[in-house]
Amino acid sequence: MITHITASDADFEENRPRMFGIAYRMLGSAAEAEDTVQEAYLRWASADREDIEHPGAWLAKVVTNLCLNTLTSARVRREAYVGPWLPEPVLTGDGTLGPLESAEQRDSVSMALLVLLEQLTPVERAVYVLREAFAYSHREIAGLLDLTEANCRQLYRRAAGRVATDRPAAPEPRFAPDPERWQSLVETFMTAARGGDLARLEGLLTADVRFVSDGGGVANAALRPILGREKVARFAIGVLKKFAGDLPVSVAEINGVPALLFGETAVLLVEFENGLVSGLSTVLNPEKLEFLQRQLSHS
Repeated sequence: MITHITASDADFEENRPRMFGIAYRMLGSAAEAEDTVQEAYLRWASADREDIEHPGAWLAKVVTNLCLNTLTSARVRREAYVGPWLPEPVLTGDGTLGPLESAEQRDSVSMALLVLLEQLTPVERAVYVLREAFAYSHREIAGLLDLTEANCRQLYRRAAGRVATDRPAAPEPRFAPDPERWQSLVETFMTAARGGDLARLEGLLTADVRFVSDGGGVANAALRPILGREKVARFAIGVLKKFAGDLPVSVAEINGVPALLFGETAVLLVEFENGLVSGLSTVLNPEKLEFLQRQLSHS
C-alpha cells in the first residue's frame, strides 16, 4: 500500500479506483492489480506534471500498458498453474471495482467473464475491458494504446465475437439474482449437500452443471472441472462433508453476485438457470484469498 500521499497527489487518489478496476479486470488478480497501481504511482511521482494535461487519461494509459506487460508473463505462469485457474475473489459491495449498478457493469467483474477473457490476446483484452467496463470511446482507447481508431474497432469486434461465441447462451438474463430467491435456493442446495441427500441434490442441478475448484496446488481441490449432475452432486456432498462441515458460512457480494464464504478458507459462487444450479466455482487457494481477507477485516 502507498502511504504518505501529499495534497498534490489528489489527482492520483481520485483516479485510484478506476486504475484498480482496470487492472483487476485485465489481470484477474487483486494482488497484481495493487502492484500495478503502486507502480503507476511511482511513475506519477517522477513525472513532470506540467506535461500531463489530463491526469485521468495519463494514469489510465500507464496502468493499461503496465497490465499488458504483466499479461505476457502471466500467461506463462498460468500454463504451469496446477488445476483450473479462477480469478481472485473480490468484495464488490463496497465499490472496490467501481459502480456495479447495471447488468453490464456487474457482468464485467463476473468470474465467468474474467475466465473467458483469458482466451483473448492481451491487447484484445485491454480494448474489450476499456470499452465494455469503462465505456471509453474507440478514439480514447486508440490514444491509450497508441493504436489507430480503426484497429481498435477491429480488435473490439474480434474480442466481443470470441466472448459471445465461447459463452453459453443463458436462458435467464445475466443479472444480480434477487437476494431472497438466491438465499432460498442456496439454503436448499446446502441442506441437501450437507445432509448427504444425493437424490434431492441431483434434483437441484441442471444436467450439464459444472463444478470448478481452484486450489492452485496449495489446497486440496479437483484438478479438472467436474461435469454432469450425478458427478457434481457426489463431489459437492464429499467436499462439504470433508472440508466445510464445521466452518461458519456467511454471505457476501463477491464479483458482483452473492457468494458463500466458508470461514477464511473458501469462497463458493453458485450460478442458477431456471431455479436450478448450473455452475459452482470455489476458490480454495489461500494466496488468492488474501486480498478478500483484508477487505473483510476492514468491513
